[in-house]
Amino acid sequence: MRYWLMKSEPESFSIDDLQRVTVEPWSGVRSMFARMHMRAMSVGDAVLFYHSNATPPGVAGLAKVERVAVVDETQFDPNSQYFDPKATREKPIWDCVDVRFVEKLPYFISLPQLRADEVLADMVLLKPGRLSVQPVAEHEYHHIVELGHIEPPPLPPKPPKKPAPKSNAKPAASKKPAAKSKPKPTKPKPKPKKR
Repeated sequence: MRYWLMKSEPESFSIDDLQRVTVEPWSGVRSMFARMHMRAMSVGDAVLFYHSNATPPGVAGLAKVERVAVVDETQFDPNSQYFDPKATREKPIWDCVDVRFVEKLPYFISLPQLRADEVLADMVLLKPGRLSVQPVAEHEYHHIVELGHIEPPPLPPKPPKKPAPKSNAKPAASKKPAAKSKPKPTKPKPKPKKR
């Protein structure tokens, strides 16, 4: 048995949606590398269901591979964002797998929690890249499942904001503009007396 992590945006399809429908084709994958990983899957492989593009992202539940080599029907739908005009029924380009709901984890495991765990330091998820389907090591899978059944420690409280230091300097007195001095009236010079 092999282990995988599969990403889905919860607004489009969440672990709750999978629980409701039980089995769902993992359609809409348009990465050659992600497709390669799905083609390497076998029935019964274990899956970590990861909520991506969420606040925060993280592992929300567990699934398993129900069926392999499933034709991705979205490639033929011109109204789908995953439509591929080059694909034909005779020569489909995109395939996927069906996944079956196993469990919604009691405790959501956020990406920051995964990053902080030394056991998961080499996990593909934590390396550069944005693959929506990726392999997971067996010990990583079992460790994450264990984390999902343990209440995480509370986050440390944020330190209170320090008030701005008070300045002892007195505020500068506002200077009034100097009053303009009025010119002194000049006395008319006395006219010389005629002699």
